[in-house]
Amino acid sequence: MNTSGWIILDKDSGLFSRTAGGRIARMLGTKKFGHIGTLDPMATGVLPIAIGDATKMIPFVQELNPTVKEYLFTCRFGVETDTLDITGCETVRTDVVPDVDMVQCVLPEFLGDIMQTPPMYSAVHVDGMRAYDAARRGRVIEIPARSVHIYELAFLGTDGTNWDFRMRCSTGTYVRSIARDIAVRCGTVATVSMIRRTIANGFDVKNAVKLDFLEKVFNNSGNFGDNLKPVDYGLGDIPVLNLPDGAAVFYRNGGFVKVGTDNGLYRIYTGGEFIGIGVADNGVLRPKRTI
Repeated sequence: MNTSGWIILDKDSGLFSRTAGGRIARMLGTKKFGHIGTLDPMATGVLPIAIGDATKMIPFVQELNPTVKEYLFTCRFGVETDTLDITGCETVRTDVVPDVDMVQCVLPEFLGDIMQTPPMYSAVHVDGMRAYDAARRGRVIEIPARSVHIYELAFLGTDGTNWDFRMRCSTGTYVRSIARDIAVRCGTVATVSMIRRTIANGFDVKNAVKLDFLEKVFNNSGNFGDNLKPVDYGLGDIPVLNLPDGAAVFYRNGGFVKVGTDNGLYRIYTGGEFIGIGVADNGVLRPKRTI
């Protein structure tokens, strides 16, 4: 069986994003898969995974859907690790722990456009190498700061040890760096103990499914049922253009087709079958991505 479509996964902690996608793809009989965004292995939450031909739609889904992401995270003040989360090795410990008023006072400093330095253990490329590969080899590299946007950063409460936050931010924002920088503003250090992504590119974790649930469903029925979304899932804002059979065959083979439509992107169908994304310009439709 070789099936294409989307799985909106609620990734478990301890699992690499690519590993999760690979396990789903193998059940569906293909090696071709991709995902929108990457979650740290320790992080949980929404991870849209494209299988087979759906990988061709990733750029369009990313462009159409909001790039805003939402996270819940928990940190512990007074301890820092090399990875900035609890999976790493402790590097700093201090008795300095801020009070609630101090934490709430510094949070507004992070709203809007800010410069952020990604963690040493991150997928950022520096001099042709992933930062985490350099860190694992003991190399000390300088990771340049980059601009990110924080829409909301809210303190949710603390039990004295664990401090809970919610953040809405742009793509490319590192939760671990935010926790580190909050601590710096408070004159201490911090390590993240929990990260959960609740929204990513318009996909909500409330509509996501767990990998173990998918495996049980697949083992019992041989398919994912309604959990496997169609290839054109998430493209609803692109207008539809239907082609007759002859024109559709020509189009699928790379041909340009005359159409009486406005300029712009279109979802192309024939006989109810989705066959890709095309772009119309001055009455001529040309293929942009075909299925």
